Amino acid sequence: MQKGIIGKKIGMTQIFDEAGKVIPVTVVEAGPCVVVQKKTVENDGYEAVQLGYGDIRTKRVNKPLQGHFKKADVAMKRTLKEFRLADTSALNVGDIVKADTFAAGDIVDVSGTSKGHGFSGTIKRHNNSRLKETHGTGPVHRHAGSMGACSSPSRIFKGKGMPGQYGNVKVTVQNLEIVKVDAENNLIAIKGAIPGPKNGTVTICDCVKKA
Repeated sequence: MQKGIIGKKIGMTQIFDEAGKVIPVTVVEAGPCVVVQKKTVENDGYEAVQLGYGDIRTKRVNKPLQGHFKKADVAMKRTLKEFRLADTSALNVGDIVKADTFAAGDIVDVSGTSKGHGFSGTIKRHNNSRLKETHGTGPVHRHAGSMGACSSPSRIFKGKGMPGQYGNVKVTVQNLEIVKVDAENNLIAIKGAIPGPKNGTVTICDCVKKA
């Protein structure tokens, strides 16, 4: 990883390129983030930087984290994320990371927490088809239906699509293109959709593997 930043998903819109083609984009308020901690091979066994994003009142921060921020002599931050960068020599505690870290044309991976849908059935959760509502189906037309054989294997195989918790998990979308960067307002326009609801916290870093 060469660079990364924490941001807030603003929402989706569309912009036009030079040829007049419409590009659907998601706007992210990326930073400004502050370097709260710097980890080194000598002290921690690996190199990384911890970034903080979003202001928060002191009374909403527990005592251990208050000490963590005071040691770094930085303001209290709502979100902390660690980025294991290949080279951390250019960053020190207290430095500010802004949206201009990235540029238009960069290919990035975006991670966030997907929208939670609660306990959902197999139709909503796994895109299963429903049963027909006639000829004796009864009031079970949205149920999962038969699960498997009786005598052999006498069990349900692992991975069977069942009702359960849907969403509210970490999701990473890879190989997204940055279309525009507004450094003055700390905004990044990313082509396509990214995980999470509006105002959800996301992390942006350079892509692990290119398509």
